[in-house]
Amino acid sequence: MCLAIPGCIVKIEGEKAIVDFMGVKKTVNISLLENVRPGDHVIVHVGFAIRKLSPREAEESLKLWRGMLGELGVHI
Repeated sequence: MCLAIPGCIVKIEGEKAIVDFMGVKKTVNISLLENVRPGDHVIVHVGFAIRKLSPREAEESLKLWRGMLGELGVHI
């Protein structure tokens, strides 16, 4: 099972993108997805973006993550 945090694409350079995961920026391969652009939210598995999320899906997931992290005393 994969517990993925949605990340927001910040910048695209060819098949790589800089993706922001609640403040942590990582380089991700986006070659498996079509029509992604800065501002899109994606789910990433082992360094590859595997699914694009709608803004509603991304916000719902991020809200759950913030709630879980808040219960652990981590505030983002």
